Amino acid sequence: MKLYYSSQTRAVRPRWLLEEIGAPYEIVRLSLQDGDHKRPEYLAVNPNGRVPTLVDGDLVLYESAAICQYLADKFPDKRLAPPVGTPARGLYYQWMHYAMSGLEPPAVAIFMHTIRKPEAERIPSIVTEAKTELAAALGVVDRALAGRTYIVGNEFTAADVMIGSTLGWCAMMNLLQPEHQNVAVYLGRLSERPAQQRAMAD
Repeated sequence: MKLYYSSQTRAVRPRWLLEEIGAPYEIVRLSLQDGDHKRPEYLAVNPNGRVPTLVDGDLVLYESAAICQYLADKFPDKRLAPPVGTPARGLYYQWMHYAMSGLEPPAVAIFMHTIRKPEAERIPSIVTEAKTELAAALGVVDRALAGRTYIVGNEFTAADVMIGSTLGWCAMMNLLQPEHQNVAVYLGRLSERPAQQRAMAD
């Protein structure tokens, strides 16, 4: 397997999961600053010009959540996804998608209009609205984590990679609030996992 990767991007998600799995894989590092992701040779692999992309034999797959779901199913012995057809599997799907639909959009909006965009292009009202939306989403996750070790229950799954990585970005931007105590404990627990430490090392 080959993972096209750049640090501090969504590519961290499949790399973390690959480290959890322990199967051999190759990292192809792309410099976004140098525009590697927009070069013709990479666009031939991923026409979106984004990372991550996973190549596994004849399969070329992009979208971090799809890659994580694929990897979890490819290695069922690693128990990174609940059995198909169980209630836990339903919750697993829910949280895989909630990372992308509930947490990430407001976090990205805040990032774009406080850090990424030139100051003249930043819109404060977007930040205000996004912070309200994110606070609500964080509250949903915090309440879901009450009494649980991980987001689906007491077993670590690929959903923890998706939720945990997104919460980690929120923490780096100082967007977590004191009342999100379950989230804070959860992030601490995830940070102790050797696979996560290896994935975040560089």
